[in-house]
Amino acid sequence: MTQLSPARNPSADGTPTPGGTAAASAPAAAKPASDSSKALYGGKSSRRVTVRDIAAAKERGEKWPMLTAYDAMTASVFDEAGIPVLLVGDSMGNCHLGYESTVPVTMDEITILSAAVVRGTKRALIVADLPFGAFQESPVQALRNATRLVKEAGVGAVKLEGGERSAHQVELLVSSGIPVMAHVGLTPQSVNAYGGYPVQGRGEEAAQQLLRDAKAVQDAGAFSVVLEAVPAELAAEVTRSLHIPTVGIGAGIGCDAQVLVWTDMAGLTSGHVPRFVKQYANLREVLGGAAKDFAEEVVGGSFPAKEHSFR
Repeated sequence: MTQLSPARNPSADGTPTPGGTAAASAPAAAKPASDSSKALYGGKSSRRVTVRDIAAAKERGEKWPMLTAYDAMTASVFDEAGIPVLLVGDSMGNCHLGYESTVPVTMDEITILSAAVVRGTKRALIVADLPFGAFQESPVQALRNATRLVKEAGVGAVKLEGGERSAHQVELLVSSGIPVMAHVGLTPQSVNAYGGYPVQGRGEEAAQQLLRDAKAVQDAGAFSVVLEAVPAELAAEVTRSLHIPTVGIGAGIGCDAQVLVWTDMAGLTSGHVPRFVKQYANLREVLGGAAKDFAEEVVGGSFPAKEHSFR
């Protein structure tokens, strides 16, 4: 494992990690929640999850799940299943709107679908992405567009990509009362610059930069940070170095939370899916089978039957 910084938080068993003791502002070693009713997943509270709940989960050492959602009906299913955080991701470009990447997604599209997800849920914290071109110009641009998502769509937080380069945007949003989930490592909006979707943080220099990025958004006030396509050991080191939760996607088991694009998770995506995806169902087969059964009954004249008709 590469040496990341001269000072890190203690490890889970309370033993300082190599390179020094924890900073004074770092929390104590995480302990399992003593009151399961407070858990983000499986807890008894029916009110909206807030960023304070997210921070408390980090202190308890509680891991939690996050899924994407793009419509009211799907969001209601995930909300009823107890998923505490739903992300209206610009991944909608790939899996919902038919784009080849997230880059073409607009503020109008994010706003409309975010409002639908909010309407379909009662408990989950709804986080909406700021799409490409909606925040890079300046912190003021970021504030204008984030404010739209909060006022028009009713989301509880926004997410934006970038570490050090986006720290000023994060700082202004947070100081203006808008919670921010940051996103470092592989940032899909930079697909044209990357020339694809390569793993990030390999090698000493890249690992150091990723740590700087994560700490920059933490210092700017982000309440959590997504680590995407990062070597598992590095992601675990970054997680121990931060007092805000990390949300892994292709970043190993050491993160505080895990997120997947729901169409990947449920087996609805066709063709290649990333290595880090686990499919928990095969909805593409289920829906395809249902469509074929419907079509065959229509062609064969067995649908609609008498019980499906009015008298």
